[in-house]
Amino acid sequence: MKTTTLGIDGPEVGVIGLGCMGMTHAYDAAGRDDATSIRVIHQAIDLGVTLIDTADVYGPYTNEDLVGRALAGRRDEVVLATKVGLVTGAAAGTSTGLTNNGRPEHVRASIDASLKRLGTDHVDLYQLHRVDPDVPIEETWGALAETVAAGKARAIGLSEANVEQIRRAQAVHAVASLQSELSLWTRDVLAETLPFCDEHGIAFLPFSPLGRGFLAGRFAKPDDLPEDDWRRTLPRFQADALAANQLIVDTVRTIAERIGATTAQVALAWVRTRGRFVIPIPGTKTPKYLTDNAGAAELALGAEDIATLDALPAPQGTRY
Repeated sequence: MKTTTLGIDGPEVGVIGLGCMGMTHAYDAAGRDDATSIRVIHQAIDLGVTLIDTADVYGPYTNEDLVGRALAGRRDEVVLATKVGLVTGAAAGTSTGLTNNGRPEHVRASIDASLKRLGTDHVDLYQLHRVDPDVPIEETWGALAETVAAGKARAIGLSEANVEQIRRAQAVHAVASLQSELSLWTRDVLAETLPFCDEHGIAFLPFSPLGRGFLAGRFAKPDDLPEDDWRRTLPRFQADALAANQLIVDTVRTIAERIGATTAQVALAWVRTRGRFVIPIPGTKTPKYLTDNAGAAELALGAEDIATLDALPAPQGTRY
């Protein structure tokens, strides 16, 4: 697989990464199988998909445990990323069951717990999952910087942060990466955030680069989703929005059919055109889809096709 670096000073990684959330969290609980997920992670490494992304809140905790078991004996072949800063369960006290926790003491305790579950003495990238509005980012970021000083993390990154927050964090310690949503149906970061990251050599890791599966052309109506799937609750996956948004995936499919690629590969290839350190991390727990996604690394879109995709309308429905 083609490679890039995790930002201007970071380690080499494949230009397509792997998001592991869906292996234990949010999507299609009935369709999960740990043995298959572990096989997918091994297959990813063999294909050159070497950036492996997880988080303590996925499960919670079960995702890191799964990734740790998958990487036993292969830890040195990957760039391992995890996250801290969201908590779940009854303690969250919110309707979504998730809330922020950026307190320094939480970060200090969480890195040790994550390393134990992952079966390693360090992660290559430790990310703040969300900025906690109740804790100054300088305090949270200082605690993440401590994990670097202690050798528990090689670098630290942010998720879903804005430019002001990135600047404030940079004043404390270098920001290696930003993970935020980016796809053909979520392009908010293109105006300001992504250009800032590119200018400063910060890696940009798009999550949901396939629009939570929509851009792969798999979902035309809500009933196409499993009954227990979290996406059924999202505005863009309601019947009216799905119908309206078919124009987007139809355009992607037309290009894909003409150039002999899949819709997922075209959608991922477009994301890759957004910057030198843009490394999409599509998630899958299926060997077939992993191979499909990895194939996007070799797909170069022509200028006319990129312009057509750039001109697609904004989707109907908000992200959440």
